[in-house]
Amino acid sequence: MTKALPRRTLIAATVGTIAVRRAWAEDAKPIRIGMTVSSTGTFALAAQSGLRGAEIWVDDVNSRGGIALGGTKRKVELVKLDDRSDKTIVPKVYETLIKDEKVDLCFGPFGSTLTAAAVNTTETNNKFMVIWSASADSIYAQGYKYVVSATQQAGTLLGRPGVKAFGELGVKKIAFAYLDEPFPAALTNGAMDEAKKLGIEVTMDEKFAKGTKDFNILIQKAKASGADVFMPTAYEGDQMTMARQLREMNVDFKGVYFVYGSQPQFLAIGKDALYHFSQTLLHDRINWKVTGGLTRAQMMERYAKLFPKAPYPADFQTALAYGAGAVLEQFIQEAQTLDAAKLKEAALKLNNKIVTVTGPYEIDATGKQFKNEFAVMQNLPEGVEVVYPPEIATAKAVYPIPPYKDRK
Repeated sequence: MTKALPRRTLIAATVGTIAVRRAWAEDAKPIRIGMTVSSTGTFALAAQSGLRGAEIWVDDVNSRGGIALGGTKRKVELVKLDDRSDKTIVPKVYETLIKDEKVDLCFGPFGSTLTAAAVNTTETNNKFMVIWSASADSIYAQGYKYVVSATQQAGTLLGRPGVKAFGELGVKKIAFAYLDEPFPAALTNGAMDEAKKLGIEVTMDEKFAKGTKDFNILIQKAKASGADVFMPTAYEGDQMTMARQLREMNVDFKGVYFVYGSQPQFLAIGKDALYHFSQTLLHDRINWKVTGGLTRAQMMERYAKLFPKAPYPADFQTALAYGAGAVLEQFIQEAQTLDAAKLKEAALKLNNKIVTVTGPYEIDATGKQFKNEFAVMQNLPEGVEVVYPPEIATAKAVYPIPPYKDRK
């Protein structure tokens, strides 16, 4: 016969069990990550594409039981609020995420404009901010302590691969135009510096305002400058409009470079997309030897499973956001805490030790990303091909491109 425990011992045992359960419940709380997403406006297409990448990472992490932190696996919960592509409301929305939703850390919104508006809020509240798309160098010049670009290369480096490719093709003159916002300005300034370094003449340096719909004068000015190549930088919707207007105006250049020109949404405009050069981090022929997270093929498989009704296939924004999650997972595992300062220490310690679907990872003390260089693509009749750098090229670039009158 089993001897009964004294009542005092039983109470102590019960209290101990409750304490253990409470401690376990505390440890097992999900890691809450806040971010804003544009449901409407200029940034909506790219923001929602990026969101799907972040959700792939969350799904993958949670399917593995979560992230090991303090001896317990904790699942990840993504807390999303709408920013409507409006930088004026972004600080308040991130404050809501931090103070009301009690998120542990944050992903940035899409793009430099919105991220620049968000980061002061996260910084003053001592929250770690993982940037996945903002590339403006100015963000990293503010002395922020808890900001890291996990995958997105610094803006002044982004335009250089395209200019290098044109240099190899013998281009002598390039006309530049850009939307008057941080990301397009940074990319264009870096591209112009590279052009000058290579001895390519910059025939035009023109900015245009947000909301511009008629690019006829800008296109005519670029043509009148005598440029071989027209390289206008803006967000996807504006670039799609420019591509249509180039054909409607029947204005020919030897080459035209649109940053987003190889993205599924851009390709949907059909013949107006043909022969344009672009850049991307995601293509079925670009495959890094991944050490953090899913490979490109695995990510694409997960995308198809999770988003069978998505309006467009995964693009490089998807990959950037997914890769940022995979990098963040490594930070948390290294730091074994969600403390912002410790996560930043881990981020620096892991330099050149992570390769994600978008490539190698390396930051400086400001959090600026130096790796993850884009490949240069061209929309050829046979499909989108890699044309630069030579070591991963899948086709020879067509240059000069055929004039509109000779295209079928």
